Amino acid sequence: MSTRPTRHTPTTQDTQATHDRPPVSGRYLVTGGAGYIGSAVAALLLAAGHRVTVLDDLSTGFEDAVPPGAAFVRGRVQDAARWLDGSYDGVLHFAASSQVAESVARPEKYWQNNVGGTMALLTAMRDAGVRRLVFSSTAATYGEPVRTPITETDPTVPTSPYGASKLAVDHMIGGEAAAHGLAAVSLRYFNVAGAHRAPDGTLYGERHEPESHLIPLVLRVAAGERDTVHVHGDDYPTPDGTCVRDYLHVSDLAEAHLLALGAAAPGEHLICNLGNGNGFSVREVVATVRAVTGHPVPETPGPRRPGDPAVLVASAATARDRLGWRPGRPDLADIVADAWAFARRAAVR
Repeated sequence: MSTRPTRHTPTTQDTQATHDRPPVSGRYLVTGGAGYIGSAVAALLLAAGHRVTVLDDLSTGFEDAVPPGAAFVRGRVQDAARWLDGSYDGVLHFAASSQVAESVARPEKYWQNNVGGTMALLTAMRDAGVRRLVFSSTAATYGEPVRTPITETDPTVPTSPYGASKLAVDHMIGGEAAAHGLAAVSLRYFNVAGAHRAPDGTLYGERHEPESHLIPLVLRVAAGERDTVHVHGDDYPTPDGTCVRDYLHVSDLAEAHLLALGAAAPGEHLICNLGNGNGFSVREVVATVRAVTGHPVPETPGPRRPGDPAVLVASAATARDRLGWRPGRPDLADIVADAWAFARRAAVR
């Protein structure tokens, strides 16, 4: 699925040793950098000595999530040309609409924001001569898996306009790399959770409304903000009958983006799955939240949701081989504990 320049197919050693590497101290535009993952990546970039500008329209992000030391521009990614110039060494692109259910009800929003916004960004980058991009893609591009663990060569048949819009962007980036020499990496996330802790102790965690992700929903039950966890299906062909998903710590995810900046090769579009490689069931998540928080978490069983696969687990072999990346925080209890710490801090703001 990678688009490589016809003049040369780079090996891992070629990519790491000979391609234009980003500067030790560079300047980067982080679109959507006031959101959950974007803010964690921006904080890690700053800690690594880079200069960061966050571009976010705050439609779903939070200005207080922009890390200290980052310049902040409130604006839409569609207007990136107003701020992007040749002084930037690259772009990390997180700005997108990301609610699966909403994408089914309002597909036009996802084509306008995700596809149209990225097209405008790519044009702005080309015009400014900024030739390095790391894109926030998603496992939703695969749709119903044909096997697990899922690899980058598996079929991409998304089941929602959200997944389809992200896949369309991946195709756009591949064309840009082949035609115009863009150095690009798409990172396809599985289930991201936890909170990133910056050197100053600040936590960058998950705040969505409406919230649709399992771990923060279960934590809201533990905090007394919700009465119960709704378990959607307990008759799947899994050890405890509930769905199994691959959970990845957001700090591990953020580290992959910095590695991707170094691995991006001119004229190549590299696609990497990012996951823990281990699956945890819904009931394992609930049990872990009970153990970490010390609070009861009532469950309410219900029917399966249409389109929910029994198991979604990633193969991250490409990220390991091409980026040198391995998840360093694979324990579910650690992921939940960091998410809980952020939730408690957010509650007292």
